Amino acid sequence: MIIRQARPEDAAALVALWNPWIETTAITFSTDLKTAEGVGADIAARGAAFQVAEDAGQLVGLATYFPFRSGPGYRFTKEHSVILAPEARGKGAGRALMAALETAARAEGVQSLFAGVSGENPEGVAFHAALGFTEAARLPRVGHKFGRWMDLVLMQKFL
Repeated sequence: MIIRQARPEDAAALVALWNPWIETTAITFSTDLKTAEGVGADIAARGAAFQVAEDAGQLVGLATYFPFRSGPGYRFTKEHSVILAPEARGKGAGRALMAALETAARAEGVQSLFAGVSGENPEGVAFHAALGFTEAARLPRVGHKFGRWMDLVLMQKFL
């Protein structure tokens, strides 16, 4: 498995990886599907803050970070997303992606990373806890998808 910085030509494959999670699961509260144009723009804008996992020539995961909140006072805190293909789960891709993302964040001077994990995703909470993230807050009923309210678990890691 290769972990590398995302390239613009990865955008379509990343959309194909990401959109099923948006459409069919509660791991993200988003209902807006990704587009190749939007993902390509994110890749171009984020540089090392957008990493991918490639296995046998196929993209099987991504990890990226972005501003936690707007304003210069928050510039050293970022929020991240990590998405894996079902066949890549449990094989170290997520850990490797997060290690690369943390390296990029440290190089940028980031002091802490946040994960916003759906309360309906206990595997996501466990994954982040295993990487040294701790629960900073649990916000009840702030997400709404599939006709129901969901909690958001904010997890934080100091770099």
